Amino acid sequence: MAPEDYKMKERLAETSPRAKAKIAGAFYLLTIMTGMYAVFADNRRYSNASNLMASLCYIVVTLLFYNLFKPVNRGLSLLAVFFSLVGCAFGALSQFHFIPTFINPIVFFGFYCLLIGHLIFRSTFLPRFLGVLLGITGLGWLTFLSQSLSNRLSPYVMVSGLIGEGALTVWLLVVGVNVTRWKEQATVSPSGYGF
Repeated sequence: MAPEDYKMKERLAETSPRAKAKIAGAFYLLTIMTGMYAVFADNRRYSNASNLMASLCYIVVTLLFYNLFKPVNRGLSLLAVFFSLVGCAFGALSQFHFIPTFINPIVFFGFYCLLIGHLIFRSTFLPRFLGVLLGITGLGWLTFLSQSLSNRLSPYVMVSGLIGEGALTVWLLVVGVNVTRWKEQATVSPSGYGF
């Protein structure tokens, strides 16, 4: 590893949990905005580019969330990373028709939101109601396992998704995390394997 890379990694590790939460909130907001633009864009090329940008932003959110939530449960946090990265990859590849159309990438984000919701609920540094809202969002995204069910529930699912992910985004941007409690939880459970 080059000395510059090591210094950059060291600076990132020293970044406070509150700063990481606020950066995650900013990238979450970018994800939501670019994702919404992709849905409503008239031009297919702009829609595809916006989807790719949303995926890249979500990858940043995923990595920051892993770092924030590994003190709660490292194993579940890592599993959440897996679902998110698979969802981002499938989302990007689906634009180029490289995956079967019956696989909806949003299902992977359903599992991701359920896991992050659980981690928030178990954490001591974020309010539990955010975990509940994100869990409801995750259940909504899982309705996309059935096309007929998702077609019937789509407007409600989208609203609940916007509320759940939007509330978490706003909280992260405005408040961040309780650094004292984050450090306490990181100290008490450094391995983070407890359920």
